[in-house]
Amino acid sequence: MEDIKIFIQNEIMGLAFKKVDFDESLIKSKLLDSISMVDLLVAIEEKTGKKIPQHLITTENLDTINKIINTISTII
Repeated sequence: MEDIKIFIQNEIMGLAFKKVDFDESLIKSKLLDSISMVDLLVAIEEKTGKKIPQHLITTENLDTINKIINTISTII
């Protein structure tokens, strides 16, 4: 999972032009908007080869890199 964590961090850097810590807020801090979040989720799905179920796509599940990792670990 560490490689996916770094992948997500790099994707966010490409979308927001800022390196974020693993527990830094992405949504509540407005670092990523809804379009950027969709781009990030598509990149994660392409990287993992798994679809993220709609019911898991919530602010609580996706607000930090660590929360994203915890969420996608249930489907990988």
